[in-house]
Amino acid sequence: MLASASRFSPRLELRPFRRRDLDGLVEAAADSIADLNKWLPWAHAAYGRRDALIFLRDSVSAWGEGRAFDFAVRYLENPGYHVGNVSVWFVSRQSRVGEVGYWIRSSETRKGVATEAAARILEVAFEELDLHRVVLRIAVGNHGSERVAEKLGFTREGLLREELQVNGEWMDHSVWGLLEKEYRAMKTQYANAGWVMPA
Repeated sequence: MLASASRFSPRLELRPFRRRDLDGLVEAAADSIADLNKWLPWAHAAYGRRDALIFLRDSVSAWGEGRAFDFAVRYLENPGYHVGNVSVWFVSRQSRVGEVGYWIRSSETRKGVATEAAARILEVAFEELDLHRVVLRIAVGNHGSERVAEKLGFTREGLLREELQVNGEWMDHSVWGLLEKEYRAMKTQYANAGWVMPA
């Protein structure tokens, strides 16, 4: 079972969600809905406290069952401010395959936060969950998320056609993969870039 504790990177704290995160989550989502609803089915215009509460309950339940691990992303210098979410979950326990997902509130994009949070969650994936492979699924056209994948050393492996419906439209998603040996080879670069703590 993954320890229910905070993880840290040079600028960020990643910690499991708590009930008291409700207002911050709603505020961050409201700040970002216009951007997120292009890519994510949950980010609808009426997203509010009820949606966030359901997410928090599901997150706590999934963590307790060892299915998925959602982290609130906070700045070390401003821990009360919700910057976004980053998660890792199992695709196949037997094959040791997991998936990572993330979103950063619109006012905090283009600051390297998604890359830093994703780099830290990859440490969780490969070193704590002992995964062999991690995948990202990125909506075609989401160039910001593609840049994160490229910087972290993921390989674009293919296209899932009409894989997810967002705002009533079917969207294609690119699939990106990172193997454990590739992650190990990239770790020094992650630290040199300031995304994770030096070994």
